[in-house]
Formats: sequence, C-alpha cells, structure tokens
Amino acid sequence: MTPQRPSKIVCVGRNYVAHAAELNNPLPTRPLLFIKPPSAITYLPEVTIPMGRGECQHEIELALYIGKALRKVDAADAMQAVVGYGVALDLTLRQVQSELKAQGQPWERAKAFDGSCVLSEMIPASEFDAENALPFEISLSVNGELRQQGDSSQMIFAMADLLADISQQFTLEPGDIVLTGTPAGVAALALDDQLQLQLRQGERQWQWSGVVRSQ
Repeated sequence: MTPQRPSKIVCVGRNYVAHAAELNNPLPTRPLLFIKPPSAITYLPEVTIPMGRGECQHEIELALYIGKALRKVDAADAMQAVVGYGVALDLTLRQVQSELKAQGQPWERAKAFDGSCVLSEMIPASEFDAENALPFEISLSVNGELRQQGDSSQMIFAMADLLADISQQFTLEPGDIVLTGTPAGVAALALDDQLQLQLRQGERQWQWSGVVRSQ
C-alpha cells in the first residue's frame, strides 16, 4: 500500500552499534530523534541526490507506518498502531552533517532536503509474523554489491520502545512514518547507481529497485 502523506517522518539516529562506531559516534543513552518534513519524501524507484553539496550517503532503514494516533503510550501498547512496514533510504549530506555537528547545530540541512526520504510501498502488518516475533531483515545492494545489511534484533532500542519514547515527546498521527535507524555500511551514492533494497522476515521477502538521478 502507498502511505498517505504524513504530518512528519520521525527518524532515529545511531540505533545500531556498528553504525555508530563507523562514524566514531558515542552510543546514545536514549533514542536520538530528528524529523524530516513531508516534502522530503520520494517513492522508489525515484532516488534523487543534490549536486555540489558533497557526498550524499545512503542509509537503509526499516520504516514503520503509523495507522492511529500514539500519545504517551507504553511499549506494551505501542506496536498496535503500526499498520505497515517497508524500507526507506535516509539520504544524508555527510560533509554538511559533519560541519553542523562540529558547530552544535541541528541536522536538517543535511537530512531534511527534498528527496532525502526515499520510501518503498508499505506492506500491511497482517502479512508479517508478529506471533513468533521473527526479526525484520533489511539490506541494500548498490550495482550488485551488498553495502548494508542488518536486522531488528540488532537495534539498541527495540521498535516498541522507540514508539513509546517518541509518543512521550510528541504525538504520532495516522500516516506518520518512523525510520528506526541504519546498520553499518553507509557510503556515497553516485549518479546512475543501481539500487536493490530488500525487506525480509523468515521465508517472506520483498524487493524494490531504484536508480540514482540528479535533482
């Protein structure tokens, strides 16, 4: 299903130990949250990157599609609001982000630009095996080479805990998207790169493709 236009995309930084390590970042003691506006969204196979602003790096993430409002809930109730799952690319202008971090400034210039949130279609939650709690596996290949691979069991903060924490800060509204963090292997994209993205749970898997173009 194609998600409705959200009020916001809530992103979680440094939620995989190996990714935090590859960028020499300390591990968070609580979820590191930032927001992308709806204007950041494009849908696969469309992947566009800015020119002349330094490297634009890929970060594949598991995306949660929110179907009902979440406000001040606990982890036990949080996952009931998830009506779909998919994959996303959190595109990041890494040099810009590094400069912002060094100055203690927010990251929006590096992570909230038009096209910085690339989404797949959302697969209904009913198609996943919630009963056995099998991990969600995500992977990204670029030009046939595996770049990133991880699964939800490797997250520092589990999905239910993330949603509960977010809901204590601000309301998640129907249609909102939550990006749950990226595994290690982030790297620069180049024009005409061929992308293959995969979401898997147990024996079930879904795949999407994209081609990198300039904005």
